[in-house]
Amino acid sequence: MEVTTLKSLLLLLLSFHLLAIHTFCNANQINNLRKFIRSQKLNSASHTESWNKEDGAYRPLSSVYIGSQDGLMEADKIDTLPGQPKGVDFNQYAGFVTVDPKNGRALFYYFVESPQNSSTKPLVLWLNGGPGCSSLGFGAMEELGPFRVNSDGKTLYRNEYAWNNVANVIFLESPAGVGFSYSNTSSDYTTGDKKTAEDSYTFLVNWLERFPQYKSRDFYITGESYAGHYVPQLAYTILSNNNSTNQTIINLKGIAIGNAWIDDNTGVKGTYDYYWTHALNSDETNAGINKYCDFVTGNFSSICNKYQDLGDEEVGDLDAYNIYAPFCNQSAPKSGSPGSVKDFDPCSSDYVLSYLNLAEVQTALHAEATEWEACGGHLVQWTDSPPTILPTIQQLMAGGIRLWIYSGDVDSVVSVTTSRYAIKTFKLAIDTAWHPWYTSNEVGGYVEEYQGLTFVTVRGSGHTVPSYQPERALTMIYSFLQGTIPPSSQGNH
Repeated sequence: MEVTTLKSLLLLLLSFHLLAIHTFCNANQINNLRKFIRSQKLNSASHTESWNKEDGAYRPLSSVYIGSQDGLMEADKIDTLPGQPKGVDFNQYAGFVTVDPKNGRALFYYFVESPQNSSTKPLVLWLNGGPGCSSLGFGAMEELGPFRVNSDGKTLYRNEYAWNNVANVIFLESPAGVGFSYSNTSSDYTTGDKKTAEDSYTFLVNWLERFPQYKSRDFYITGESYAGHYVPQLAYTILSNNNSTNQTIINLKGIAIGNAWIDDNTGVKGTYDYYWTHALNSDETNAGINKYCDFVTGNFSSICNKYQDLGDEEVGDLDAYNIYAPFCNQSAPKSGSPGSVKDFDPCSSDYVLSYLNLAEVQTALHAEATEWEACGGHLVQWTDSPPTILPTIQQLMAGGIRLWIYSGDVDSVVSVTTSRYAIKTFKLAIDTAWHPWYTSNEVGGYVEEYQGLTFVTVRGSGHTVPSYQPERALTMIYSFLQGTIPPSSQGNH
């Protein structure tokens, strides 16, 4: 009997990402997850053991490159972005930070300061997943950044619910090979979780040398999707290196991960249970999956695979990242008026692709002239992806940093169900019982506070929470930064 282990799940997914046609679409962050579990072979050169030591000891990197940053902050300042609306009242920066001068490896960032009181507000790093998808194209231009792209692919409109209302935000394209980030050494495009965390840490240390006014600022890491790996791993790396007396101390206060892929076993089980509870699968298929699939050991028999295939087929042709959202229809007539952040356009990714490939935009961003892609880019192979990040998350909780897991509740790919199953494995005591939270006199979602971890749902949101529910997402992240749960009554916000 053919047996497929869940241990190989993420690597099968990665193989697809790096070999597929790189269409710029939201689904590329974890495209066709279930369909490729059993259709690809595990790369025998890859390893999937626990990402870090499980004895709780933080171990610093043996060496970290730190280069001179003199004058580079001023050089990175953006005068104006092509097509930006009038009245922009905050500073923008963009450019490259070298993380390996020998190989010529550099990561691209876009940074926006807060319009008000930027000198006292925290610093937030945003990471998109994939792996291999752009935080500039998704996070900055479609989700939580200050602008969205109009349907003409040339002009921008303001996102009134941008996260730089409450923080100073860095968007990092990582690893090298994603978006504008690059290396002069082709072997660098074979990478994985460990190298991504190390390079992101090196980026941060050098970025703080470039922007020294932020060195002592409260710092938070946020992200979504496969950033369920990136964010905890980077946080762990920071805490490890903070113990080294000759390194920059990064004032890490907390992490927040949304619709985050953090554990293979609970992730797959949660997906099929979500299908059934949302009327996407039949009773018979759900019963077959739960009877024949061993989600404890992670061993899938051929009959289990058969039922999972049937479950995927029964869902039909819909946007798995928001099961109630329409598809992009490029042939539909476009309004001549600017877009509205309150009504997410399913064709937004096409507009962003056009905008970021304009020569004048790449010049304004201080990027190298290139054919920008949202996902994949120059990446060739992903070499390491542990089957679970739960041990790392447990270590972070033990380290006392603020830790939130949030979930848009109409995403079937990394569903609210998968997050609840993963959290359940920790067996945490409940500090604040499950209850609704509010924004604009409506239920924004639900929250449950555990000892060491807070779980928040965002009502009516798909995989990319700030895209579909920007106001609710802003209320949520503001609460996270303040160290309070979202408002629990209509008048208390």
